[in-house]
Amino acid sequence: MKAGKPKNAGSTAAQAGPDRTLRIIGGAWRGRKIRFPPVEAVRPTPDRVRETVFNWLQQDMAGARCLDLYAGSGALGLEALSRGAAQVVFVEVDQAVGWHLSQMLAQLGCDRGQVVRADATRYLEGVPQPFDIAFLDPPFAERALEDTCRRLDECGWLRMGGLAYLEAPAATGVPVLPVGWTLLRSKRAGEVGYHLARRGPSTGE
Repeated sequence: MKAGKPKNAGSTAAQAGPDRTLRIIGGAWRGRKIRFPPVEAVRPTPDRVRETVFNWLQQDMAGARCLDLYAGSGALGLEALSRGAAQVVFVEVDQAVGWHLSQMLAQLGCDRGQVVRADATRYLEGVPQPFDIAFLDPPFAERALEDTCRRLDECGWLRMGGLAYLEAPAATGVPVLPVGWTLLRSKRAGEVGYHLARRGPSTGE
């Protein structure tokens, strides 16, 4: 999770507390601790939320092609790789954070992750490469979820039947989804609301 403040290049000097580690919860790297840089705007999705989300996704993860669009610490994309995703593209605007993600993938010996240093909106202006699962956890202050979902839908970045994980301030309620999308799951943890949606009709799960 990236809470409160928009992320920008100048954020790399800001401190966000002494404990800059996250723990991979399941899969091949289960229990592995990953360090991330001291950038104030980078807030990994909490362990208990990630555990719930990946329980939701457990039937869909193996072999999936995933997009971690506002990557930050990489918590969601790294968890997906640990659990058998075929590929994860991490999109991160902050150069220092992107560099750190590349180093983490190298240390893990993983060639299934690709780090793209770009603004999320600019990235989605490129040639669509349909994904099976998209993780959307933008900085809360940007309120970017609805526009991002629209771009994924209209431009074909998320395949028909693909899944989108959405994280937003709980106070804003469920994000407005594009026409034809189905809300599958929705929960709240403190001030964080998190949701799972499908591009297309429900398949009965």
